[in-house]
Amino acid sequence: MPVQETNHISYQRSFYIEGGNFNYAGIVSTSIKSILKQMDFPSNVVRKCSIVCYESEINVVSYARKGVVNLTINSNTIQIEVIDEGPGIPNIDLAMQEGYSTATQKIREMGFGAGMGLHNIESYSDAFIISSELGKGTRLLMTINIKQ
Repeated sequence: MPVQETNHISYQRSFYIEGGNFNYAGIVSTSIKSILKQMDFPSNVVRKCSIVCYESEINVVSYARKGVVNLTINSNTIQIEVIDEGPGIPNIDLAMQEGYSTATQKIREMGFGAGMGLHNIESYSDAFIISSELGKGTRLLMTINIKQ
């Protein structure tokens, strides 16, 4: 589906993530990467979207009960919104620091939990908004500009 020259939504899709299920971790980000490649987006845009989506997906699998990823594409941007139902983040400023992690030993043994997730999400997003409520969950909104 080609992207129109106006700023209306030209593509929208939601994906669901099961918390704690590492067997399927990465499926959503792989699906989004395939969609963007099929739509012929530049490789640098696909790469940025893939990174922010994968890091977000791993956070949902690692810490939340479940989550949803909403992909929205318009003529200027690709937005990836991730909303999870989890414990929330008690200190967002601390969680944003490179290397800070609350990962369990089990998560670390699987190769995750290095404390780079939120840092990478912010670094590879052209715009990034994070909000969290303790006991409810976390919402991330990443925007990638199509025209760099």
